[in-house]
Amino acid sequence: MVTCSRRLLLLLTVVLACPQVAALHGADPFSVVLLPDTQNYSEKYPETYIAQTLWIRQQLKQDNIKFAIHLGDIVQTAGQEPEWENASLAMRLLDGVVPYSVAPGNHDMIVMGRDTSLYNKYFSPARFSSRKWYGGHLGETNDNNYCFFEGGGRKFMVINLEFAPRDEALQWAASIAAQHPTHHVIVATHCYMRPDGRDKNTPEAYKIAGNSGEQMWQKLIRKQPNIFFVVSGHVLGVARQTSVNDAGHKVLEMLTDYQGLENGGDGWLRTITIDVAASEIRVRTYSPTLRQANEDPQETFTLPWKFPDLQSKK
Repeated sequence: MVTCSRRLLLLLTVVLACPQVAALHGADPFSVVLLPDTQNYSEKYPETYIAQTLWIRQQLKQDNIKFAIHLGDIVQTAGQEPEWENASLAMRLLDGVVPYSVAPGNHDMIVMGRDTSLYNKYFSPARFSSRKWYGGHLGETNDNNYCFFEGGGRKFMVINLEFAPRDEALQWAASIAAQHPTHHVIVATHCYMRPDGRDKNTPEAYKIAGNSGEQMWQKLIRKQPNIFFVVSGHVLGVARQTSVNDAGHKVLEMLTDYQGLENGGDGWLRTITIDVAASEIRVRTYSPTLRQANEDPQETFTLPWKFPDLQSKK
């Protein structure tokens, strides 16, 4: 059973005592960091998880980081509380420094019955309710939630959805997106894309009532004119595709997952730099533990991306 070491606790104490420099403002390019599938780190390599969130904290000004999105599978085993303690300790490095969101993956719940008790013990709405950027949640849990940030002179929102989201979660997400028509929306959920395209059978495979990635596209994503980005993990690999929604706007759909690599994933994460003025989205993959970038064109690339001027509904 994994326990937090005194060395990690000492590191956290020292880091939290250090003042932070505010990030840039205005129309400058800004970044959103993706934290994919930390389950192995919570179970076996807590130092790697600490290194990831410490790096995000340290890069706050240089990369103009506005938000960090965890893609689910925070832990390996939903019922092992020491793993949740490791995860909570690592994420504490971002508390009050970098706004961030979480959503449960299949490893963060007892799938039959959708029991997310420990997820909601450590990442409950109460953990986020005092943060001005936290928008709210569906029902009594934090399984589905939404958050706000601003960058590049635009307003953004992140809607985080449960694993294989149920119809009621998709309906709720649609209502939240519709209530904020001038916000550019990122949808984060644990399972949406696979290396060969959108997921098509996860609810059946896990024997739960819910929606696959393809069903999410048909029921939610394509119908909301302000959703421009969908991010997910769950299966090893990276993939991306660009689709067009019913309003004629582009939607970037992206898989990011390194859990099957050496040392539980070697600390790889992704920085998504959004440059509204230059009409670009730049993606960079980096490992704080290896201290190197992955220059493969599937890992580091630039996409032309013009953001539409979203109008309030009359």
